[in-house]
Amino acid sequence: MPTAAPPPSSGSVLEAQMFWERFKSWIIAALIVVLLAAAGFAGYRFYSDRRAASASALLASATNVKDFQQIIVRFPNTPAGADAYILLAEAQRSERNYAEANATLQVFIAKNPNHELVSTARMAMAANLESMGTNHEALSTYQQIAATYPNSFNAPLALLSQVYILKALNRDEEARRICETILTQYRESFWAEEAMQQLQLLKPSRLPAPITAQTVPPLLERSRVAQPQAAPTAKPK
Repeated sequence: MPTAAPPPSSGSVLEAQMFWERFKSWIIAALIVVLLAAAGFAGYRFYSDRRAASASALLASATNVKDFQQIIVRFPNTPAGADAYILLAEAQRSERNYAEANATLQVFIAKNPNHELVSTARMAMAANLESMGTNHEALSTYQQIAATYPNSFNAPLALLSQVYILKALNRDEEARRICETILTQYRESFWAEEAMQQLQLLKPSRLPAPITAQTVPPLLERSRVAQPQAAPTAKPK
């Protein structure tokens, strides 16, 4: 049969009482701090959740520039507040305020560098640059997106967007190389089909003319003309 644990000795009980009497104020203070911290964290979570829900509800009903700006001001550190920058930039773009839209997107990127929509924001900035007629800046932005976010869903679109600009700039050979890159990296996809179509629309590549049997280099021709003709040999009688 298992033996029962021996009762605590009077010495142990006395030591525990002495420890409690000596440190009870510290123990009670520590417990109060822990309880207050737990209550504060729970309150903060409740407040944050309620605030995020209010921001999301307001964002769902927002329709214009003023609405999005109010969400950004009232709920700056919420997911809805971050998304409001993207929607605000789109609203500004629809009003042809391309420079303002890019400024809004730049603020969004600076405040949310790790946001999943950063590459989308950069794509929108490049599109705005195109709309403003600054094709070289737009091309540089698309190149940066393709290089910085090679595994994002925006990477093939950034490559294809370069093709359109390069064609407009009459840089067909560069456009051809990018089309070939898309065909290699994104086989059997919509992007590959579009790249193939653009490749077929490009002008044929200029290849050097092949050297035929009748083609004689100029230096060789001059050398042959300069050589004296050999005297005919006499036939034996």
